Amino acid sequence: MARIIKYIFYDILRTRFILLYTLFLLIATIALFQLDSDVGKVIMSLMNIVLMVIPLVSIVFTTIHFYNSYEFIELMLAQPVNRKVIFLSEYISTALSLCIAYLIGVGLPIILYGVTPSSLTLIYTGLMLTLVFVSLAFLASVLTRDKAKAIGVTLLFWFYFSLIYDGLLLWVIYSFSDYPLEKLTVALVALNPIDLARIMMLLKLDISALMGYTGAFYQNFFGSYWGMLFSTGVLSLWIIFPLFLGTRIFIKKDL
Repeated sequence: MARIIKYIFYDILRTRFILLYTLFLLIATIALFQLDSDVGKVIMSLMNIVLMVIPLVSIVFTTIHFYNSYEFIELMLAQPVNRKVIFLSEYISTALSLCIAYLIGVGLPIILYGVTPSSLTLIYTGLMLTLVFVSLAFLASVLTRDKAKAIGVTLLFWFYFSLIYDGLLLWVIYSFSDYPLEKLTVALVALNPIDLARIMMLLKLDISALMGYTGAFYQNFFGSYWGMLFSTGVLSLWIIFPLFLGTRIFIKKDL
């Protein structure tokens, strides 16, 4: 398995896209630090990039890479290699390359300009979102043999979690504003990894007071030890469950 991971990993690193992705994050992060000396404002700006760009890039690149690797996958399947090993090797290699690009592009400038709790949370949430959307991309890729259809499904995933879900959540909150919705809101937030990452970041930036009573509730819950454990556990489930489903489908699928 280690040899397969090494081969796929080096093959991905040779692509121009990973290099351009790393340079984009690096230039954007350094430029934001140069434009503003307030670390909190820089982290806030970077948060918007992390919550929108990272999931989009992760899910689209992974889907394209998976279909571009179909010949290699078929070649490996002709060998006495377990299907599960092949699928997980593809996942680990892709996730590792995107995480390294993110750490160099965002993590390195943050270390150079000063580490704060909010910046560490930014790095953490960015890595977790990368892993989540790589898992979702692999799940979408094994559902269909059509590359265009798979890209459409992955873009729908991103569009839903980034834009549509927030609208649905606001509709629920305003429609039932006369009822205590704090615990329900926590459950609904857990159904969207991007929202969960956003709340974790906002609380670390100490602006929960601007969110009213709900912000105070989030601060008490997500700001506690159990809240952080809950957030990490939910994000881990978002990584593991799609990957588990994708692996099961890949094992049984006739390529």
